[in-house]
Amino acid sequence: MFKFEKLIFGDLGWGDEFLIATLMTIIVSICSMGLGIFIAIFAAWAKLTLSKFLNFISNFYTTVVRGVPELLVIYLIFFGGSAVVMKLAKVFGYNGYIELNAFTISVVAIGIISATYSTEVLRAAFLSIDRGQVEAAKTLGLSKFQIFYKILVSQVLRHAIPGLGNVWQVTLKDTSLISVTGLVEIMRQTRISSNVEHSPLTFLITAAFLYLFLTTFSGKFFNYLERQANKGFAQTS
Repeated sequence: MFKFEKLIFGDLGWGDEFLIATLMTIIVSICSMGLGIFIAIFAAWAKLTLSKFLNFISNFYTTVVRGVPELLVIYLIFFGGSAVVMKLAKVFGYNGYIELNAFTISVVAIGIISATYSTEVLRAAFLSIDRGQVEAAKTLGLSKFQIFYKILVSQVLRHAIPGLGNVWQVTLKDTSLISVTGLVEIMRQTRISSNVEHSPLTFLITAAFLYLFLTTFSGKFFNYLERQANKGFAQTS
């Protein structure tokens, strides 16, 4: 049975703890999405380049990460991340122990997963641009940087916003998996509260409501961005 009194703020309820956990979920999602887009820019470029080697590396990365369970990716980074960092540190002469904190592991893991989907979104957005625009820009004497900055970037973003909105929703919900790292986000807080109060239904419904609120608000925000980006463009049915 749902118990509202368990969710009040202060010492008698878990409201403040869930507020902090929700903020942590948002922060991890934003950082992971940012990292994912950063990786995706290079991965998409590698897929679009004429280099077969770069094509292979990018396709291998996206195929492997999307082909295994997301929780497995998080576990691999959780248990192997510190070992990889320490081996890299030894190359520069540092032999001490390095332990990655839960926040760093979570952002890197979710970011790597998010990047695989953002890569395809950016690649498709780039391919949707009429090549004639690039040829016309070259005819006008624009440099490669000017063509990229003044012509391609804005149009790629316009075409990519709907897809990136979907990636954001997936990234936001994927943060529920990082509870295994010990980082206290919504699902970790749900488990803690349920174990203490022995009232799992109350806190599971609360978690569901919080995720629903975040995804609904995010959807409206990306719809707004899409409308703004499409101002001045004719809409086709």
